[in-house]
Amino acid sequence: MPEDKPGPSVKDDELYEELRDEGDSKEKAARIANAAAASSRSDVGRKGGESGSYDDWTVDDLKERARELDIEGRSRMDKAELIEALRNH
Repeated sequence: MPEDKPGPSVKDDELYEELRDEGDSKEKAARIANAAAASSRSDVGRKGGESGSYDDWTVDDLKERARELDIEGRSRMDKAELIEALRNH
């Protein structure tokens, strides 16, 4: 299977490919594509914004979230690097 092709669990291949072309990770693209397939693309676009801005989080909270997402190198990252890693995960 080519590297950027989604697996059989991705329900909206077209949206997945668009998100990958924009630079989203495979995991993030699959999450969004599957959420859109379960409802609608416009509903998924409106879902965001429930959590506060990462800029308002403490470094400890950012590291905990990065741990939950298994982001490598998180223990050596400063706040700006953690925010960047979380936003691009």
